[in-house]
Amino acid sequence: MEGTILSRWRFSRVIALIQIIIGIFVILISMASLHRFYTTSNLLHYSSEEACQKLDTINNKFLQEGGYAPFDLKALSERVDEVLSQLSELQEKLESTTIKLAKTTKKEKEKKTSGVGGENNITLAEFKRFLEEEVLHPLYNAHISLRLTRIPRPEDSIPGAHAGSLMEDPLINYFTVEETRKYITSKGNRDDMLLSVYNTNKTYNTIGHTCVLMKNDLEKYMSYDIGTYCADDWDLGQRLMLNGCDPLPRRRCLTRASKLYQRPLPINQSLWTVPDDGNVRWSKYKCKDFKCLSSKNPKRGFKKCIGCFDMDKEKLKWVTNGSLVDFLIKDVLSVKPGEIRIGLDVSVGTGTFAARMRDFNVTIISTALNVGAPFSETIALRGLIPLYSTMSQRLPFFDNTLDLIHTANFMEGWIDLQLMDFILFDWDRVLRPGGLLWVDKFSCERKDLDDFMYMFLQFRYKKHKWVVSFKSKKEVYLSALLEKPPRSL
Repeated sequence: MEGTILSRWRFSRVIALIQIIIGIFVILISMASLHRFYTTSNLLHYSSEEACQKLDTINNKFLQEGGYAPFDLKALSERVDEVLSQLSELQEKLESTTIKLAKTTKKEKEKKTSGVGGENNITLAEFKRFLEEEVLHPLYNAHISLRLTRIPRPEDSIPGAHAGSLMEDPLINYFTVEETRKYITSKGNRDDMLLSVYNTNKTYNTIGHTCVLMKNDLEKYMSYDIGTYCADDWDLGQRLMLNGCDPLPRRRCLTRASKLYQRPLPINQSLWTVPDDGNVRWSKYKCKDFKCLSSKNPKRGFKKCIGCFDMDKEKLKWVTNGSLVDFLIKDVLSVKPGEIRIGLDVSVGTGTFAARMRDFNVTIISTALNVGAPFSETIALRGLIPLYSTMSQRLPFFDNTLDLIHTANFMEGWIDLQLMDFILFDWDRVLRPGGLLWVDKFSCERKDLDDFMYMFLQFRYKKHKWVVSFKSKKEVYLSALLEKPPRSL
């Protein structure tokens, strides 16, 4: 009898100790959430009324000056309320459980006194399950919710904002699923000194949400008289796309064409002929004709694909070996004879890869943006298909449909690994079982090679070709030909 009473007394003390520990933890979480909230933009220096006026002044002024959306205090407030609600529910559960335990203990004492009834002690397994399901799991959820709450710092303001502005990735506190938040968070380049293929230092994966950051630009883009000519503002639309406002909204105005537009050449001539200058609107470029875009001109206005407007040099690509990392089209197609029919070229260029593949009866769609030169128009004028899209977009193809994806001069050492991960998984989605991924002269620093090699190898593709070669003392090239496994379920 004494042993039973002693064990119950010890059990009661354990329960009480756990309650005290949990209570302290709840208090610490509450204090942490309050601290994070009130340290936003040093608002502790102001009274509550002054702080609200300060935020309103910043927000209004910021919208007037740059049109960018301010920090979403409403979303933050909702997230804090959500955490407090979870903690309140946990407290109520603990209190009700404590009352039940007290009643059960009292009934057990009465039964023992009267000599009626038996043992009704909670087992260790039941107690463990109670702690996991009713205590630890709710606390974990509350902890994660606080962790996911983003508080912007004044030094995080984006270019064009005035000093001290409260900025954040748009709608970041609106979403609660971690994968969604990771996807829409802007990805800075690995090295701030290295610009991306689009000459930007940050890339947005988009679900259209970043349009709120560019309110003025978007409204300017959508300001027109219905049924009349659009302004010559394709560069404004492209800037919106590159900053994550993608896809752009449709417009009800008429697109302008060049006043000197000429009928395109027949396909047997157009593939390897520089297009007519009159077929391009040159007003937004440094160069005003195709001759200016020659690799010999250092002021041509773009850095990637230096010689891709010199058709004599373009004709030699993928049909003559330059080095070990330069694979030939005939060698690649021999890996899957007769199976490669359609594909995608994710590169910076004028469509030469698609033109060469056409000689082998393979249809290739080429991605293109007009970064410094009329890449999209040139591809189309050559009689090929340009896909005007950014790396922020999910590819507009259904699952398991493409035979080949080729990439060159696109993803290089500047790219954020998480951004690259999302892109590669999307490529894997659209490649059919047995499809080929052709990585063409991917360049990066030697110290980063292992990281990038893992990004390609994680999918467990079959390696048909895999070559690493020096580009310089610090940089290397990686070329690979990989085959997607079946993955049939």
